[in-house]
Amino acid sequence: MPSENELNESTGAFERVAGEEQSFPTPPWAEQTRTPSMPEYRRRWEKSIADPESFWGELARELVWDRPYDTVLEWNRPFAKWFVGGKLNASVQCLDKHLDSSATDKTAITWIGEPGDRRTLTYRDLYMSVNKLASALKQLGVGRGDRVAVYMPMLPELPIACLACARIGAIHTVVFAGFSSQSLRDRIDDCGAVAVITADGGWRRGSQMRIKDIVDDAVKGASSIKHVVVVKRGGVEFPHSMTHGRDVYYDDLLSSADDFAAPEPMDSEDPLFILYTSGTTGKPKGIFHTHAGYLLGTMVSAREVFDMRDNDVFWCTADVGWITGHSYIIYGPMQNGVSQVMYEGAPNHPTPGRFWEIVEKEKVTVFYTAPTAIRAFMGWGDKWVTPRDLTSLRLLGTVGEPINPEAWRWYHKTIGAGRCPIVDTWWQTETGSISITPLPGATPTKPGSATLPFYGIDAAILDEQGNEVTEGGGLLAIRKPWPAMMRGIWGDENRYRETYWSKWDGKYYFAGDGAYRDKDGYFWIVGRVDDVVNVSGHRIGTAELESAFVEHPAVNEAAVIGVPHKIKGECLIGFVSLCDGQRHSAELAEELRDLIAEKIGKFCRPERVMFVEDLPKTRSGKIMRRLLRDIATGKALGDVTTLADSSALEKLAREYRDE
Repeated sequence: MPSENELNESTGAFERVAGEEQSFPTPPWAEQTRTPSMPEYRRRWEKSIADPESFWGELARELVWDRPYDTVLEWNRPFAKWFVGGKLNASVQCLDKHLDSSATDKTAITWIGEPGDRRTLTYRDLYMSVNKLASALKQLGVGRGDRVAVYMPMLPELPIACLACARIGAIHTVVFAGFSSQSLRDRIDDCGAVAVITADGGWRRGSQMRIKDIVDDAVKGASSIKHVVVVKRGGVEFPHSMTHGRDVYYDDLLSSADDFAAPEPMDSEDPLFILYTSGTTGKPKGIFHTHAGYLLGTMVSAREVFDMRDNDVFWCTADVGWITGHSYIIYGPMQNGVSQVMYEGAPNHPTPGRFWEIVEKEKVTVFYTAPTAIRAFMGWGDKWVTPRDLTSLRLLGTVGEPINPEAWRWYHKTIGAGRCPIVDTWWQTETGSISITPLPGATPTKPGSATLPFYGIDAAILDEQGNEVTEGGGLLAIRKPWPAMMRGIWGDENRYRETYWSKWDGKYYFAGDGAYRDKDGYFWIVGRVDDVVNVSGHRIGTAELESAFVEHPAVNEAAVIGVPHKIKGECLIGFVSLCDGQRHSAELAEELRDLIAEKIGKFCRPERVMFVEDLPKTRSGKIMRRLLRDIATGKALGDVTTLADSSALEKLAREYRDE
């Protein structure tokens, strides 16, 4: 475990350790929020921890049940079951329940394509589209419990596909469209998906993405795949091929489908979706979430954290390929019936002012984005912001990684004009919903701090032995179950136990993050302490990257680390030793960088590849990535007495500086 000093040093921008005391009060409209004060937050949080069955049982009455549940919680550590015996359907929670309300003809999604095309869908439109696709999938033979992979750009058909799967009881697994064909194939094979829903193409920074080509390569040899459904992006032709008997166009499929698909009553604990996240071994983990607990957690957190109101225009800039898009584009906001903006493209195309142009035009009121994007906005300069009218904004949020105080202050001052509170949220794919966060009506904020646990989250900072640290640094843990928590790793119960519940004899959930707690009880998230790197908010396992490196015939061994980057948060450095007879060159380094982009995805292309004779290892053969980070960040090397050859490390440090 890193020491407190190491935790502090690893995030040097977090000057709170040296006395960051500036506190920002709650907004003038705090008394109008659902949690209007700190005493009220304390009262509710304490009830959620002391009596979770009563707290969540009361809130669960807001869900539309086909059959009421018998028991709120069954806790057989580390396995939790929530709302046992109940039956419901996720698409009903997001769509059907709005049909007899004022939200029926309200805009659900305003979709903006990168070239400027635009579509508006009401909740009624979404309801009709989801029913049509659900009927069509049933005609293809897709049914309850089947897994369906979804691989497409940010089009409205992406959330439609997820909700259609949920309606018929199929389990969706969305794969970020930046992943390579091999990454998609790995996920299809792991869950045994029977179908892929995709698009012919999309746009990214002015370039056409040939999405269907990637899918064609991915499904070669994937024996479980029976159908590929292809959405036509429109606007221009995206060259692609269609395989007879397997591939079908989305529009053609829907043309013969029924207008209504009866929602399948799903058990509270039936899987809703699988979402793959990187781990410390080469194989991604298929995190799965179930219906009732996840739905309740996302509904309540979206409403409370973002203070959602009927007239809000909410914009979460995440991709649905990540958990943020699942929870705060699909399930959280839609259960609350709010209007959303959904954007296909990048924040800097055609200009670095693209996001602010959209905020101004669409009158966005709540804006939720990543610190990586905020740091990029800062770098591009205020000139892209100041011409825009951003007075519609009333609340800002951050997600995906810790935000440094400098970026927090810029966001608050330049984007929020000093009047918009910031909810700096910490959570994970595994937690399902926001876990540590300010509440805009209750919590005074400090730049860089995620502040306090959300309802039901009994968070603590522990040392290596499991002793609680009331003030200082350590490892972030959660003591008790919460409704939206993951239910396991698909097909690998032992890995679930070992990864998340083994560190302190199964008594705590281990988040894998280091954190610091100040004298006011506020949490400051430092970042990953395992072999997972966070590039632009995307978690990637070093083992997965290293496995891709050694697939090259010239590579004998590889180690990958993440080092601080002023925009991305972390960037990747690869240390590579070559096989006998192989010679390193700039061309080979570029080839290896391209290999990572091809095997994993372009978003994780290494910044640098360093050729080494030997990687620093302990006498037992373990690669010392900590020492490689020290070299890359220019720190003095720590204890090297456990190394098999300390002289090799000193040579490597010189070569790294000189290269």
